[in-house]
Amino acid sequence: MVGNSVLAFWLVALLLIIVPGADWAFVLGVSVRGLSMPRAVGGIVVGYTAMTAVVAAGVGALVAGSPLGLTMLTVVGGLYLIWHGAVTLLRAPARINAARPATASGRSTLARGIGVSGLNPKGLLLFIALLPQFTSPRWSWPVSVQIAVLGLTFTLTCAAFYFCLGKFAQVILRARPATARVLGRISAVATVVIGTLLLIERLAG
Repeated sequence: MVGNSVLAFWLVALLLIIVPGADWAFVLGVSVRGLSMPRAVGGIVVGYTAMTAVVAAGVGALVAGSPLGLTMLTVVGGLYLIWHGAVTLLRAPARINAARPATASGRSTLARGIGVSGLNPKGLLLFIALLPQFTSPRWSWPVSVQIAVLGLTFTLTCAAFYFCLGKFAQVILRARPATARVLGRISAVATVVIGTLLLIERLAG
């Protein structure tokens, strides 16, 4: 029963992951700049793992049930995405060179990945709304453990998909520097737009 639930959740999660969003924009931006893809994906994984722990512990539901707490989380997450996109937009991407890796700090790339996924209030709300639908108190595993398994399933699927996406983008863009520059600007603008929409949606509501 648990196995069937995990499989059903994985199919839903895969559909959600392949839809472009802030994670997509971040991974493509990292690809364009030739930064460390393992660090970038590792940051996304850490962010979603932390989110899974928050939801499994029941803290996520408390935040979602508090208008002030959810507003503060949305403002912080939206402002972070706007800042990240603006900084990326102002930095002209260097040509990708496999023999000469980018000199940007690997820790910085990791930290930004954590921020993009871990500070995204949409991700937290998605986890709160989606994960419990694939759990049941009648099963032998505690609900918190079931949520943890589902969250880790989502996180590992993210890791595999975004790593492949990033590496594929680097291979394609390495021979197309002009396209890389355009894509870098598009991903940066998309991040700013996503952050702005988060703020407008929450504050207007």
